Amino acid sequence: MQARNRNNCHSAAALAAFLALLAPFASHALEHDLDDAHVLTPITAASLSTLPSLPKTSISDIAVSLKASKPARADDEYHEKDLWGRIRSGYAIPDLNSELVTRHTTWLSTRPDHIASTSARASLYLFYVVSELEKRGMPTELALLPFIESGFNPQALSRANAAGMWQFVPGTGRDFNLKQDAFKDERRGVMESTDAALTYLQRLNDMFGDWQLALAAYNWGEGSVQRAVARNRAAGKPTDFESLSPLMPTETREYVPKLQAMKNIIGNPSQYRVSLPIIDNTPYFTAVDKTSDIDMTIAAQLAELSIDEFKALNPQFKRPVITGDEQTKILLPKENADKFHLNLAQWGKELSTWTVHKITSAKENISSLASRFHTTPDVIRQANNLPQRSLLKAGSTILVPKIATGTYTDIAPEVADNATVAFETERTVSKSGYKRAGANAGSKSGPVSLVKARVSRDSIKTKNRKKSN
Repeated sequence: MQARNRNNCHSAAALAAFLALLAPFASHALEHDLDDAHVLTPITAASLSTLPSLPKTSISDIAVSLKASKPARADDEYHEKDLWGRIRSGYAIPDLNSELVTRHTTWLSTRPDHIASTSARASLYLFYVVSELEKRGMPTELALLPFIESGFNPQALSRANAAGMWQFVPGTGRDFNLKQDAFKDERRGVMESTDAALTYLQRLNDMFGDWQLALAAYNWGEGSVQRAVARNRAAGKPTDFESLSPLMPTETREYVPKLQAMKNIIGNPSQYRVSLPIIDNTPYFTAVDKTSDIDMTIAAQLAELSIDEFKALNPQFKRPVITGDEQTKILLPKENADKFHLNLAQWGKELSTWTVHKITSAKENISSLASRFHTTPDVIRQANNLPQRSLLKAGSTILVPKIATGTYTDIAPEVADNATVAFETERTVSKSGYKRAGANAGSKSGPVSLVKARVSRDSIKTKNRKKSN
């Protein structure tokens, strides 16, 4: 017993001595965030020979212990090579099992082309979405929600005027500080809309204490879900998603099951005989500061991208020139950001060929403006999204080409923020003598009526009254 104690004491003393010798090097390695192999590099055979003898396993055990206790490096935080694996590892919403889930899972699993095309679009944005979810401690399956909302298409626009990957309607977008003006619509912006959507989902989860109800509220509206919860509670019924489903519209009733179906397939693709395209677990894009107004075509040229590639990352910009204050960012693939900066430094020409003009009189029509600014009516219409046969209304602020270099300043942020474009359809007289009345701008499908040219409605009513008498 005493001999064993002495051996233990010797071992403990030797272990303490070894750790004392190792400490400076291990501390230095941790401070400088070196690789695991570097932690033991400074320990030489000569230095080890001065230590009391240790059991053969002691040194390796200590090395393993140090490796286990070493803080994770920032670049090791997401060790998954494939982004799908990273998403799976963060699933946290309770599974939903129902007939609807089975139906939607079957539908998705039998459409590999759909999964491939939506995954191809998602590959540009998914790393960013997952990273933002993890920063907030939110379930990572929420990164799959844009598959259901928009097919990961930031240009998507619903019949209810919901826009972007996360499908914000105008009012909710404004509630979450998404700018919507003549020059940009941040409901389509990758970073802006993702931040707003995750903030909204967090708020809904805090409100209902249930992610499935939060998702239902995201689709149906928080007030609608609150009323459904109150109705079931008053009737002594459960208030979970499945219990509330009969009170929901069809779209909401199927909304959470659709997400669960996507979650099932991503979670175990082999079970459903689905081959997922590989999406690297690395950032696809980086944000670049916009230092002055810049044409979208010039920005794409400097980044050595096609205009479609550029728009895929910057879908919020609605006009051919990117305006805004110093907070405005341009997103570029990481490998193109350096090209952009290098080419920008060598550009030596104006970055924007556009300025603004405010319509002050009904006499200013598109043809006269085109002549004044040395361009064509089609160029002005295209730059301002004006339909053919439209007349601009006084007070409209439109884009026009610069007619001289070096004489224009950037479009002021307050001008861009408050710019409006109002127009009405040009009235034309047909061969039959009838005039087609056009709808005002802002109405999706304004009323179109046929009225006899140069004959008032009152005179028509008078004639009809005489005939009836």
